[in-house]
Amino acid sequence: MDDSTDRLRIDKWLWAARFFKTRSLAVQAVEGGRVRVDGERVKPAKELKPGDVVTVRVGELEWVVAVRALAARRGPAAEARGLYVEDEASRARREAITAARKLEPEPGFGLRGRPTKRDRRMLRKLTGG
Repeated sequence: MDDSTDRLRIDKWLWAARFFKTRSLAVQAVEGGRVRVDGERVKPAKELKPGDVVTVRVGELEWVVAVRALAARRGPAAEARGLYVEDEASRARREAITAARKLEPEPGFGLRGRPTKRDRRMLRKLTGG
């Protein structure tokens, strides 16, 4: 963690905190409005400081975190978790979503491969071909 700086670009911080794999993905998320600082939409060059509240949405998951420290370079995951403190309500929502996702059937569970001759005949009958 680099505590010598008192401000850091949000795209660099999101990358260092391991919310996104690359800085360009972090920039796209910020420009797309999926990242908010203190409830407001920001630009990638927005400077963060410790104490800011950042909301990050990736897919259907959403993190609400308070910035604890700044780091200009990406380090190990254990260090990255030290850069922020997640809100308890945010954590509970994320865990509920992931638990519900695990209970859903796998998308391709019922697929068997190519249609059989019987299936093709039924398809032709339905489509009128």
